[in-house]
Amino acid sequence: MARTESTMLPLGSQAPNFSLPDVVSGQTCSLNDLRSEHATVLMFICNHCPFVKHVQDQLVQLAKDYQAKGISFVAISSNDVEAYPEDSPEKMKELAEEMNYPFPYLYDETQEVAKAYHAACTPDFFVFDGGLRLAYRGQLDDSRPGNDIPVTGESIRKALDHLLKGEPVPEEQKPSLGCNIKWKSEG
Repeated sequence: MARTESTMLPLGSQAPNFSLPDVVSGQTCSLNDLRSEHATVLMFICNHCPFVKHVQDQLVQLAKDYQAKGISFVAISSNDVEAYPEDSPEKMKELAEEMNYPFPYLYDETQEVAKAYHAACTPDFFVFDGGLRLAYRGQLDDSRPGNDIPVTGESIRKALDHLLKGEPVPEEQKPSLGCNIKWKSEG
């Protein structure tokens, strides 16, 4: 497992649009279908990564806490499923149902969406304001597997609280750390 940090896409970047299948409903969803007028949280995750497994319960709780305030959440898996069959759409659906994900879990088979967002690791988080401009990117919180810091979602919660109050999100943001996205080999 390669420990990889977020690329930290420039703040203010416009969210690239996408259309991807939701592994649970079978519906194709676009960013415009899923966005919120308050904020939209995009999470690049996968099934097998120990960094994602470490924060899964908090992802569910975070979404439940903030969806009630009008913020939308979207999870995307972009890993190469030939090399990592545990991240296949069928396994994604099983996990989403087992964890009761309160957000769509989309499959980025071509990896074009991950590339458009410059996603580098799982988990990698992007928070866009109501105009789909990047307000926050980076870590969920300071917790990592084995560091004994509780998983609270503090970094994203602070960013979302600022957006809900109509305040700018502080620009000092820490990159996420996780497994690298499993890119398909060329050729």
